[in-house]
Amino acid sequence: MTVRSDAGGWRLLLTRPAEECAVLADCLSEAGICSSSLPLLAIEPLAEAPELRSLFLDLDRYSAVIVVSKPAARLGLELLDRYWPQPPADQCWFGVGRATGEILADYGLTVAWPTAGEDSEALLALPGLATALAVPQPRVLILRGEGGREFIAESLRSRGLAVDHVELYRRTLPDYPPGTLLERVRTERLNGLQISSGQGFEHLRQLAAADWPALLRIPLFVPSPRVAELARAAGFRTVVDCHGASATALLAALQGRPAPTF
Repeated sequence: MTVRSDAGGWRLLLTRPAEECAVLADCLSEAGICSSSLPLLAIEPLAEAPELRSLFLDLDRYSAVIVVSKPAARLGLELLDRYWPQPPADQCWFGVGRATGEILADYGLTVAWPTAGEDSEALLALPGLATALAVPQPRVLILRGEGGREFIAESLRSRGLAVDHVELYRRTLPDYPPGTLLERVRTERLNGLQISSGQGFEHLRQLAAADWPALLRIPLFVPSPRVAELARAAGFRTVVDCHGASATALLAALQGRPAPTF
């Protein structure tokens, strides 16, 4: 989908899952910014394993439940509906970002999320998380995608906490013909690329293939310092850390930033 507007001169390629691209494109359009959507992440729910059922049946053992993404929130709530018609009382849930947290809050859960940054580091610094874990024998359950980042689990285990995780989905790269990415950039004269995760960045690189060097001069908007470091190491000349993956974070990063004219 392409939103035809050219205010500010930015013409961004959006790469989130299709549904999220549509929402982000609408937000950008309202701000007068042109965008074109090429989803590089497709969400594929995983089959329900016996271990997953066992963990959810024991959900009330956990002092805190951490949800790392919007797909994990949606799929996790489906499981909650199935196994817990009434969620465990006094249990604290945590979302890595506002959008994830709001999905949980709309369900009626007690939930908190960081307001300064939308990443694992910001979540681990939440005072509310420390409070939730200040109980005898605290346990943490993490809801995430397959092959998700281990930083949260490793950080909590280093504090001596018991941590389990549930993998609810995998992110796959949709099937596109070779050359699709560069053709889209050139045909629509795109002058900015947006990615929302480290895996999205890897899929960008995979789809670009031999065309990768042609993309490196285009400004790349990323959600965190970690992904910014990956992008710079891979050769991108201009990397903009939006300090979050939300539309608000992207718009703030674009504010007052002149678009390149190539």
